[in-house]
Amino acid sequence: MIVANPIYDIVFKYLMEDERIARTILSALLRKDIIKVEVRPHEYANTQRDTLSVFRIDFAATIREENGTEQLTLIELQKTWLETEMLRFRQYLGVHYSNPKNMDDVYALPMVAIYLLGHKVGDIEEPVLYVNHHASDYYGNEVTKGLPNPFVDSLTHSSIIVQIPRLHGQINNRLDKVLSIFDQTRKEQGDEHVLRLDEQVYADDAEMERILHRLTAAAADAELRHDMNVEDEYFSIIEKRDTEILVKNKKIAEQTVLLTEQEAQLTEQKAQLTEQEAQLTEQKAQLTEQKAQLTEQKAQLTEQKAQLTEQEEMLRMSVKTFLEMGMDLETIAKHLRRSVEEIAKLT
Repeated sequence: MIVANPIYDIVFKYLMEDERIARTILSALLRKDIIKVEVRPHEYANTQRDTLSVFRIDFAATIREENGTEQLTLIELQKTWLETEMLRFRQYLGVHYSNPKNMDDVYALPMVAIYLLGHKVGDIEEPVLYVNHHASDYYGNEVTKGLPNPFVDSLTHSSIIVQIPRLHGQINNRLDKVLSIFDQTRKEQGDEHVLRLDEQVYADDAEMERILHRLTAAAADAELRHDMNVEDEYFSIIEKRDTEILVKNKKIAEQTVLLTEQEAQLTEQKAQLTEQEAQLTEQKAQLTEQKAQLTEQKAQLTEQKAQLTEQEEMLRMSVKTFLEMGMDLETIAKHLRRSVEEIAKLT
């Protein structure tokens, strides 16, 4: 059986406009008995293809609990093909929390956020991830007494994350069967707009047969097929833009790494220059000290030379005096305790 591919926003919108189908899909996701579901006024999908790339539908669902009570719950369903929509998801949640229409007389209505993602979330292998809040005390012990509580529930919400790329063929429960219509491994070769499903898998299941019938009708609708082509072109532009951004970011990251390395090299060179300057300063100080020592030594030598000159002159005068007194050189040498040759040089 050939059916339209509901990963396309226009097909998914067409599918969820059927209240019975919406109940079937949301009941399987929430694992609850939803007896009534309504699209919230003015809170519908992005049908104008502008800069947005998140498809969004908000529902008010009446859920019958196991004890028979009925609870009105808000369901925010968002679907995207892209990995860059975290901010938009948070912004949409903020709109819900700040909207007074989502309050009853005192408390906010309980809310569940459902994310249908056309991409994988890190290394999480489970196709469907349930993220539920729980309360604990200071020591980490879970608190159950008095819960659920409308005040607590007004300030927190649960989430369901569906990784469409991790849906691959196996049907083990009701949710697997419902989500199998999103399994992209079933795409028709050469035409991503349609899936090939085995209708025998869904035999004797009136709710699934209704879903298949509507998707079959969508596949035969020329206007819907045209809109799918428009989506392809739109997301092709988005992917091209994101690829260009990734390339630019990669270049910026590489340049940043290069600049960081250059800065590190410059810092190292600066440190080396600083060390060399310190060494030169130390060497200069040593040279200055050595120069001062040489100057001092020179002064000492000059002083010693002057003393020797003075002593020689005094000795010369003594020799002269002794000669005048009639002493011979040998006598003078003995008297002055010098050699005859030294005395002779002084005459």
